[in-house]
Amino acid sequence: MVQYARAACLISLSALLGACASAGTDYPSLAVRDAERAEGQFETGEPQRIDVPPVEVDLTGGLEARLASLVAAAEDAHSRFDEARPRAERLVAAARGSAVGSDSWAAAQVALAELDSARSLTAVPLGDLDAIYAATLVAADDSAAVEAARSGVIALVNEEDSVLEDLRAQVR
Repeated sequence: MVQYARAACLISLSALLGACASAGTDYPSLAVRDAERAEGQFETGEPQRIDVPPVEVDLTGGLEARLASLVAAAEDAHSRFDEARPRAERLVAAARGSAVGSDSWAAAQVALAELDSARSLTAVPLGDLDAIYAATLVAADDSAAVEAARSGVIALVNEEDSVLEDLRAQVR
C-alpha cells in the first residue's frame, strides 16, 4: 500500500513539473541592460599617509647611554635574584612534602615571594626597553642596538621565570 502511494505521488509530481516547462521562446535576454552599464571613471586620489604619533621615550644622555643604563639595572636586579636564590632553594627543599600552611611551607612561600620581587625588578627595565624598541620601529630608525639590549634582558627574565617555576612546582 505504501509503495502505491509513493508511486502515485511521484507520478503527480512529474506531471506538475512537466507543466512548468514550455516550448515558448519569450525568455528575457541575458544581455547587459543600459542600467547595468558603468560609465565614467572613478578617481582614486592620492594615497594618504597614516598619521602615527611618535612614541615618547626618555633618552637622557643619548640612546647608547640609556640602553647601557637599563641593561645595568636589569643585571643588578638579576644579581640580587641570584643572591636570594640559594636561600629559597634551601627553604623549598625543606618544605617539599610538607602540608600547606605548615611553618616550612610558609617560609618557602616567603622566600619565593622575595625571588618574585627580585624578578620584577629585572622586568622593569625590560618595559622601558620595549618602549624604546617600539619608538625606534615607529620612527623607522635602526633598532639593532635596542634589540640586542632587549634580548639580553629577556634572557635574564626567562632564566628567572624558569627558576621560579621549578621551585614553585616543588612546594605545591
